[in-house]
Amino acid sequence: MTIDPVAPGPAGAGGGYGESLFEPWQPGEGERIDLGSLAYDHVTRARLRALGVGPEVRCCDVGAGTGTVARWLATAGGAGEVLAVDRDTRFVDPYAGGALRTLTADITAPDFDPGRFDLVHARFVLMHLPDRHRVMAGLRDLLAPGGCLVLGDPVDLTTAGPPDTPYRRAMRAMWRALGATIGTDISWTPDYPRLLRELGLTGVGAEVFVPALVPDAPITAFWLDTWDRTREAMLATGLVDAGVLDEARAALLSGTVADLSPGLVTAWGRLP
Repeated sequence: MTIDPVAPGPAGAGGGYGESLFEPWQPGEGERIDLGSLAYDHVTRARLRALGVGPEVRCCDVGAGTGTVARWLATAGGAGEVLAVDRDTRFVDPYAGGALRTLTADITAPDFDPGRFDLVHARFVLMHLPDRHRVMAGLRDLLAPGGCLVLGDPVDLTTAGPPDTPYRRAMRAMWRALGATIGTDISWTPDYPRLLRELGLTGVGAEVFVPALVPDAPITAFWLDTWDRTREAMLATGLVDAGVLDEARAALLSGTVADLSPGLVTAWGRLP
């Protein structure tokens, strides 16, 4: 049987992100999110700078999480106004003030309309939404003329094929578990440039960053924590057993994986 590691499977049987997995009230969830931020924030910041973040720029950071991007935009990024949006803003609320505001909202709601912005950014958000194309169009509609939409989600370059190592089997099980539990799907992310162009955006570009999968890297700790939080769902896929997961963990911790982590596709385009 051929297994697609990034197929969503039976979507969202247990609820969306933060409802049946990765609930924000769980101990350590903010720290897990921050591990991902440590792995990817420098790439996001560099791209936003290259796209012209600075004084007078009005920004909306969608799915702000712990607010590392929004907080940077409002301070070192020098943006004139930053709105951090999330369904649960508990991690970023303590930093609100000055240029940074927070908004607790569901971006999938038909009446979501927080205003118009020169920059709209969303990272690791659309991968969890079944109606992502409608949401993408809604995010485009938040742009002021000349404004830039910047979107990022994972791309998995390795686990679909051989060798059939414990690490690759664990990653396959994780993607399948996330798909079955909360509807996560990353199979479409290489199409980001085309999707942005179809939304009528111009100056479309994209890049991929794959962080080093070494024992002391934040991304390694992120995957280990994520596997711990999804262990039962991963086992329920039937793609791995407890022994395989333990072998995969040991390989990450010892630095013997010799493979690629899933990476980040960042794509952007401007409203004419």
